[in-house]
Amino acid sequence: MTLSEPDLTAAMTAALQGREDAYALALVAIAALVRTRVRRRLRSNWADVEDVVQETLLSIHLKRGTWDPSRPLVPWVHAIADHKLIDWARRKGRQNRLIADGITVDTLVDVVPAPEEDVFGIDLDRHLAVLSPREQVVVRGLAVEGRSVRDVAATLGLREGAVRVALHRGLKRLASAARKGIVS
Repeated sequence: MTLSEPDLTAAMTAALQGREDAYALALVAIAALVRTRVRRRLRSNWADVEDVVQETLLSIHLKRGTWDPSRPLVPWVHAIADHKLIDWARRKGRQNRLIADGITVDTLVDVVPAPEEDVFGIDLDRHLAVLSPREQVVVRGLAVEGRSVRDVAATLGLREGAVRVALHRGLKRLASAARKGIVS
């Protein structure tokens, strides 16, 4: 699904105001946008592209409250996608496979500023405190540190499916806490 910048911005603005239908619409459009961007920059198989897309969507979900509705949405989404591409390339050790107009990941690292710990002004520990200890490890490992599901599962001695379920439940609990004003 493709939405124009104003329509996508309107959908995300409505989503931030609690409209679930608008959020679903925005995520579908953002996924298509990110998928196209990642496919153009990443010379790899479909699974790798989808991994980067999913990591980007997760990051957007977790950081959606930091987006300023008075600013364009698409550049914000592209910046997050670019950071996830760089993270993927570093994890895979395939720095020469991320190519856009002859630019490798090494060049992008010099151009794209590294995010700072508190760039969004979020007290991560306070937010994660609403989660169970297992969910905290899962959310921190996958969403914050960018570790793989397999790595987090090995750390906790769980199956990969259990880690995915814990991530889903943790994100749902974080969203609920945010709606209730427990964390903001």
